[in-house]
Amino acid sequence: MTKPRHSHYRYSAGFTLVELMIVIVIASILITVAIPGYRTSIRKSRRTEAKTALLDIAAREERYFNTSNPPGYSATPTDVGYTTFTPVGSGYYNVTILVTPAAPPNTPAQFTLTAVPVPGSDQAKDLQCTQFQLNNLGQQTSSPNITGCWQ
Repeated sequence: MTKPRHSHYRYSAGFTLVELMIVIVIASILITVAIPGYRTSIRKSRRTEAKTALLDIAAREERYFNTSNPPGYSATPTDVGYTTFTPVGSGYYNVTILVTPAAPPNTPAQFTLTAVPVPGSDQAKDLQCTQFQLNNLGQQTSSPNITGCWQ
């Protein structure tokens, strides 16, 4: 009995260069599609942080209003239990407070909270919801005025 010759058999020791290039092209396409979607999801989660901060500050403003004498709102962060409003949360939004004191006889005190992305941060590239506002009446608005920003 004779031994078979090895030249008739094809041995596979790995991937060919063409197969590797096809895998790299497919992976590149998937990454190109996935990264923008990932960034959008991250920016949406940071919006939630800004809205939560506004709601928390509004609740603290109401508590301050009910306990201060004379009643009124405060634009000072330490009065409502914050050290600073710039930035809040993980550092992607700055909050400002505009307080209008009561003007007797018929104008009650008012406040408007505004959250805007920190300039130069990745969140500043979020063009769908660039600003959030909340006032003492509980009215929630955004810029641009899109109903989905506060949901």
